Amino acid sequence: MKIPAPKAESGVVSVVIVNFRGADDTIECVRQLGEVDWPAANLDVVVVENGSGDDSLARLTEAFRGDGRVRVVESPENLGFAGGSNLGASLARGEFVAFLNSDAKPDPSWIRGAVAEFDTSPAIAAVGSKVLDWDGKVVDFVGGSLSWFGMGYKDHENEPDDERFSAPRDILYGTGSALFVRASVFAEVGGFDERYFMFYEDVDLGWRLNLLGYRVRFAPASVVYHRHHASMRSFGPYRESYLLERNALATLYKNLSPENLARFLPGAMALLARRAVAKSDLDSQLFDIRRFDQAADGEFDETTPIAKESLAGLFALDQFVEDLESLSVTRDDIQSRRRRTDAELFRLFGNMIHPLLGGSSYLAGFRAVVDAFDIESSTDRRHILVITGDSLGEKMAGPGLRAWKISEALSAEHDVRLVTWNAANRRSDRFEVEHVQLQNERQMRVHEEWADVIFFQGYALHHFTTLQKSQKIVVADIYDPMHLEQLEQGREFGTERWTNIVRSATEVLNAQLARADFFLCASERQRLFWLGQLAALGRINPANYAADDSLDELISIAPFGLDSTPPRHTRDAIRGVVPGIGKSDKVIIWGGGIYNWFDTLTLVRAVGQLAERRPDVRLFFMGTAHPNPDVPEMAVVQKTRQLAADLGLTDTNVFFNESWVDLDDRQNYLLEADVGVSTHFDHIETTFSFRTRILDYLWAGLPIVTTEGDSFGDLVEKEGLGVSVPERDVDALADALERMLYDAPEREAAQQAVARVRERFTWEETLRPLVEFCRDPHPAADRVLGSLSSPLDVAGAGRRGRPVTAEEKFQAISTRRHGVRRDIALARHYLTSGGLSSLGGKIRSRLQHARATKG
Repeated sequence: MKIPAPKAESGVVSVVIVNFRGADDTIECVRQLGEVDWPAANLDVVVVENGSGDDSLARLTEAFRGDGRVRVVESPENLGFAGGSNLGASLARGEFVAFLNSDAKPDPSWIRGAVAEFDTSPAIAAVGSKVLDWDGKVVDFVGGSLSWFGMGYKDHENEPDDERFSAPRDILYGTGSALFVRASVFAEVGGFDERYFMFYEDVDLGWRLNLLGYRVRFAPASVVYHRHHASMRSFGPYRESYLLERNALATLYKNLSPENLARFLPGAMALLARRAVAKSDLDSQLFDIRRFDQAADGEFDETTPIAKESLAGLFALDQFVEDLESLSVTRDDIQSRRRRTDAELFRLFGNMIHPLLGGSSYLAGFRAVVDAFDIESSTDRRHILVITGDSLGEKMAGPGLRAWKISEALSAEHDVRLVTWNAANRRSDRFEVEHVQLQNERQMRVHEEWADVIFFQGYALHHFTTLQKSQKIVVADIYDPMHLEQLEQGREFGTERWTNIVRSATEVLNAQLARADFFLCASERQRLFWLGQLAALGRINPANYAADDSLDELISIAPFGLDSTPPRHTRDAIRGVVPGIGKSDKVIIWGGGIYNWFDTLTLVRAVGQLAERRPDVRLFFMGTAHPNPDVPEMAVVQKTRQLAADLGLTDTNVFFNESWVDLDDRQNYLLEADVGVSTHFDHIETTFSFRTRILDYLWAGLPIVTTEGDSFGDLVEKEGLGVSVPERDVDALADALERMLYDAPEREAAQQAVARVRERFTWEETLRPLVEFCRDPHPAADRVLGSLSSPLDVAGAGRRGRPVTAEEKFQAISTRRHGVRRDIALARHYLTSGGLSSLGGKIRSRLQHARATKG
């Protein structure tokens, strides 16, 4: 039956009750609805008399005569639960349609508890009630699971109801005995599949809704009590088995992706045969030619006794084949409209590898099928695409190393592909490493289509339209606030270019913040900073807050990490190797590159001062030429060289490594040092930075001398890892270095503290939030069905009556800064947010800037 577009009166709930030879229960059920805490004017009850063939119609008509809330609808034949429910829904006038079993008793909270759950997000299309036994003590339904072969089952059935089942959550399906659906969505997806007649039509509906991008929600505050008459027993259990087997195959066929269908469906058919044989203790080798006995009685009989339970499976399979033509049409439609992958939804399936039947023969066959068709790997392992713009080779900077370690961590449980548009000369036996050309959409599309989850750093989203348009789950790594870095890095380029560089970096980051489902940052300070920027973009909204009021599911702390395996010295790297550095000299190491936000000038001066009284002190800069050719040498590098030369320290007390140390060789440099140092300026970049070189110092057990003001400066001071000094203070820095190099007790105390604290920063610990998310990846609550909205109101989409999509936002804020499209969008924004005066002020400012530039 095609469900017509609903009348959908706002605030009205239509309750559909299907009656089949149970008039007493139905009358009592409707009477109980009068006790529900919901305005009578907003309650619409549709009773479907489903071809009972007894006196039900007359009794129901008489019982509800004069009750304006209740309409009795007659079906001339038994349409089953699916058809009867669809008939009732087609006549409903409510915004929500609620399906209620005739042998159920709604709690007064039933409707209000469900509607409250709908109110948390427009993406919630269906709400399943908590169903208890008639006395309200034992669980009937608090959520359901689905086996890989298509058969659903209830979780925690017959267990006592307790606090375990008191929290709302997303589920794959709600039970048809007490289920609410938005009327408009129910009509859109075609309602229940009437080919099912009964059994698993609720499972199929929930799966379809989830596939199409909607959410199904369990509402523990919406309670129903179920009597259970088990009416199917009067028809014989084999008829139930027939429907269960047939409908399970149909559910798989319609809803699985092509890749998983190719594995699951033949496995399900094989298991159906084993189940049919096991139910009747048949001997499936009976017709084996080796069992031929010409003298045996009945050897040449053309028939043999077989239980109906076994035939039910065979008949179910045949009817599945009979229905394939029409099921194929439905499958094509569903798959063409799907918005979520199987991997996204498998998290809602519960224990998919559940045999649902006992017996040694069946269980042995079950395991054989699961192994032969590799079912478990299909349900557990996801395809995770990790994208970086950094070089992947023997020499790797921080972003590349982080991407590599993330790929290693995730490859333990998933299939991982690490992609870069830079050099890719390093290989792993744990994950794939691939190269794509910058902005080559065809190459990136291959990887995007393969992926279930996309993790990226830096400018990946900016460079590839394929990623901007992707509907996959996206994780953005924002551990590096690059727009704050550009405040320092771009300073040397003049005001106009500097302004454009910072604006561009901010726009790139805003696009990421508008699109991604999950974010990783490096520290609690950073998290608070990013929450502010997310709030400005509208991502701190009721949808995400309702899903998790801590917002940990939106943004978590996953800093840079260090290897849990201690470093091992394999060769001489500095002492006795670098000319001017002897075996007994005191070595201060600067790990990593030299960038404009670092204060290497104060460090060189401090070393020069210290060298006057400690001539054996040596400062070694570990790398000046960045391994990523896209990262230019910054002005501070030359200034540092020049200062060291001017002070007469070059190659006597200050040394520069002219290249970059190989990743697998860096421990040799670190282990030959006595102290690790990091000095920076006290500005906004410092406040939110996370100095990854400090982790190398922790890994190598080095005492640390650093400038105060950033998160590691605080940690060094708090934990006694070394000394934190004020910025630009040459005397304090020289004193701190001397204490860590020459004061044995203080140095030993710092080393002990380092050994204690470094366990907190192993990659296993720092990446735990990402690993947990990838075990259960899901889109951000405000991104489901485009419910994401933004105060930017880009392109006026919100005013046209629909929410702004993430893609529209990205296109809006990625538009060329001086293009006409951007000017129009900005003009609209200033006009709507600040009125004519605001727009006029911005125009005057632009004209003044243009005149100044020309002059």
